Amino acid sequence: MKYFIIDGNNLLGKISKKYLAKNSDSRVSLAFILDRYFSTKSYKVSLHFDGFKKETIKTNKIKLYYSNNKSADDEIKLEIENSTNRKLITLVTSDFNLLDFGKVCSCEIITSEKFSKILFQKDLDKEEEIIKTISNNEIKKLFGV
Repeated sequence: MKYFIIDGNNLLGKISKKYLAKNSDSRVSLAFILDRYFSTKSYKVSLHFDGFKKETIKTNKIKLYYSNNKSADDEIKLEIENSTNRKLITLVTSDFNLLDFGKVCSCEIITSEKFSKILFQKDLDKEEEIIKTISNNEIKKLFGV
C-alpha cells in the first residue's frame, strides 16, 4: 500500500493562511485538510510535527506524530528506515536534508510547495475560471485606468 510521510511544520509554512481556520491551531487545520484530501484515497498517511502534542486531533485517515524533545526530521528518517518497502513511500517535505535522505532511500519525493498546490487545486481552478470571465475593460475600471 502506498504510504505518505508528511513533514507537517514544513508543509504548514507553504500553505496560504486563507486555507487555515482562523480560530484554530494551524496543526488542527492541517490535519483536517489532509484528512479530507485523503478520505477517498487508499493510502496510509503519517503526519509529523516538531514539539509536543497540545490537543488531541481526531482524524480518520491520518496518523499524527509529535517529536517531543527530538527533531521531527529524525523521527521521519526513523520511520523511513523502519519501512519494509521504501519505494512505496511518498515523502512530502522541502527540507533539503530530508529530501536527500528520501532520495537515497528510494522514496518518491513531493516538495511541500507542490503538494500544497495539489491540495488546493480545485480552489485554484475556480479562481482561474472567474478570472477568465472578467474582461479587460472591467479590470481597467477597477484600477481606474
